[in-house]
Amino acid sequence: MFITRIFYGIAYFIILLFEILKATIDVATRTVTGNVEPVVVEIHTELKRPISQTILANSITLTPGTLSIDLDSEKQIIKVASIIPKEKGDIIPFESYIKGMLE
Repeated sequence: MFITRIFYGIAYFIILLFEILKATIDVATRTVTGNVEPVVVEIHTELKRPISQTILANSITLTPGTLSIDLDSEKQIIKVASIIPKEKGDIIPFESYIKGMLE
């Protein structure tokens, strides 16, 4: 079990870095072209522990082009501002890794 959590932790870190790099390129391109349509979306998360939800919200904020505005731990909802409309999976691709690591 401990080894599994370590695996998920390493995978989370790698995926987070990849998503940050991918989003950096996307935001830079959109800044130059002016292709920006800001939206605020509510995302329901599967994570139940407040620490897991906080790590997810911080990961969203670390990724360029998205910003966590509010976290409701009881309802498991994160409000996210994004420079373009995105699907849930595009905003939080690392949720399953956080779940495997901490839940």
